[in-house]
Amino acid sequence: MERYQISSDGAVYYVTFALVQWLPLFVREESCKIITDSLRYCIQNKGLLVGGYVIMPTHMHAVLADRDMNSERLIMTIDDFRKFTGRGLADYCDRSGPSAFKLALRDEATADRNRRVWQPSKHPEIVYSEKFLTTKVTYLHNNPVRAGLVRAAEHWRFSSAAYYCSGGNGEFDVPITVLWW
Repeated sequence: MERYQISSDGAVYYVTFALVQWLPLFVREESCKIITDSLRYCIQNKGLLVGGYVIMPTHMHAVLADRDMNSERLIMTIDDFRKFTGRGLADYCDRSGPSAFKLALRDEATADRNRRVWQPSKHPEIVYSEKFLTTKVTYLHNNPVRAGLVRAAEHWRFSSAAYYCSGGNGEFDVPITVLWW
């Protein structure tokens, strides 16, 4: 059982989803689009709010909430998101990934699935203040800069940094909801 859990005490969460064995699966647009398309679906159909996100080569971070601040529905939405994207990413690896990735996903299999994409932990942290929210959004936006992948956070496509830097003007992969207290 993981140390951090989504509970009725919190409405907004910072989460980290890491790929098994830290596989660098998110280096192509197609695999990243599996994530962004699913986030968009959850926003449109499941009441998900995305306050910020970044997709790195081996993991992703996001600030998530339910539009009605319903923590039970948020738990179900996150679980559905991880299941759907896990299947999509595993299928993507079968079609387009190196054989080592296919083997790694099968090596991580469990009794209830023949492939595993995501590490079990979501590491959810309650966003308890505007200062904490700002800290987490700044952290996730600067992740590609710290990794040496871009010079400016807004240059990383699969992130909400460009949304924030432009004041929301433009076309973006994922609709962002600015969450404030």
